[in-house]
Amino acid sequence: MLTTTKRDLPLIIAAGFVRAMTVGFIGVVLAVLLYRNGLNSIQIGFVIGAGLAGAAVATSLSALYVDRFGRRRSLALLTALAAVPAFALAWRPGFVPLLALSFVGMLNAMGSDRSAASAIEQAIIPGLVNDRRRTWTLSWYNVALDTGTAAGSLLASLPFLLSRWSGVDLLVSYRYVLCGLGSLGIASAAAYLLLSRSAEATVDRNLNAHQVSPETKRVISKLAALFSLDAFGGGFLADALISYWFFRRFGVPEQSLGVLFAVIHVLNAMSHLGAAWLSRRIGLVNTMVFTHLPSSLFLMAVPFAPSFPVAAFLLLCREALVEMDVPTRQSYTAAVVRTEERTFAAAITNVARNVGWATSSSFSGIFMRTISLAAPIFIGSSLKIIYDIALFVSFRNLRPPEESPHVRADLVRPSSIPASVDTRNSQAQKGTVRLYLVTREGKTALQKSKPLVSALFREIAPESAPK
Repeated sequence: MLTTTKRDLPLIIAAGFVRAMTVGFIGVVLAVLLYRNGLNSIQIGFVIGAGLAGAAVATSLSALYVDRFGRRRSLALLTALAAVPAFALAWRPGFVPLLALSFVGMLNAMGSDRSAASAIEQAIIPGLVNDRRRTWTLSWYNVALDTGTAAGSLLASLPFLLSRWSGVDLLVSYRYVLCGLGSLGIASAAAYLLLSRSAEATVDRNLNAHQVSPETKRVISKLAALFSLDAFGGGFLADALISYWFFRRFGVPEQSLGVLFAVIHVLNAMSHLGAAWLSRRIGLVNTMVFTHLPSSLFLMAVPFAPSFPVAAFLLLCREALVEMDVPTRQSYTAAVVRTEERTFAAAITNVARNVGWATSSSFSGIFMRTISLAAPIFIGSSLKIIYDIALFVSFRNLRPPEESPHVRADLVRPSSIPASVDTRNSQAQKGTVRLYLVTREGKTALQKSKPLVSALFREIAPESAPK
């Protein structure tokens, strides 16, 4: 397992880093570039929504077929398709063709990589480490993605510099950079084909949504609904729309926006590590809620800023907190389902997020044009606050294995959890025991400590507790 981890994790992280570079660049320049090409706010919103709709469809299909088709091949295919929008933007097609190419290529203007490929990676990574290392590993994975996004954001100044140094038109400079990023994306797809067989699902490939346990369906359905609400608010706050707001409100050029968003993604990357540290002390759900909610309050203050420096400072305060729920959310979703259900769980929750993003981002351009440039900021922030409160109320008592008081997480590896898992629904509803994952291997190991075994089985099944 250690050999597999050492081999597969760097490959996943390297390929994700390259993919995130394109996401970072597109997130900063897309709306401004489309505006320079003659599109209005409403058309820009529809282009962003088409890309996110394509991502939702791709993630939906991955929930059903990726383990049958193969995770490695799926990742390679999705990464190659994601290069399509870069080439499309380089050659400046009309509005309707751009909509179609954005959909096929899953154009991501959110400024963060929450693609179908990322959902598959989230299903692979927890199977390479034990429960105690799961959140930290996902945090480092997200650090790599945000570092790539920061590098891509810095590239937003490259077209301007190329135009200034070489004397070519600014839009021609954009073409060079976009073609370069698209070529890198296609090349990075090959990295996924080098992953070991450990990256594939470990159970029957005919597993589908109909074979997922009722308890998992119940939990994931509730999580997906809440994540969709969060994403619906987030669709109003895509990086492309925030940078467009700064461009129109304060006249900030692309090269300055690139620096700002590079700093933002560096803060995001650092916050992932802070989230892993904090979750060990206050729990995954508390970390998600009590860092995410204040970030929305900071964002709601941005439109009231009298100048660009003040608005940028408030935005940076928001970004230092807003991404702390990402690795904790991924870790929590992986923890409360069985190993063979992780592809399904990651895909369904990411589908819910992509649908929310696609829907609201399509409306954001309309609100910007008809109400106010700042309208999406207020709407998105308010929806996120509602999500935080609802998440805390719904899941504060459902704990992952490593937070359960009587279970030693280092004795339970994700790959050892069999298909039959006792969740004790009735006791979960009472709030006594929300979810314990018990395996034969774990039971055997724990028998060396009889008091601990007795306490554990008194919680789960009093009638079977050893005397």
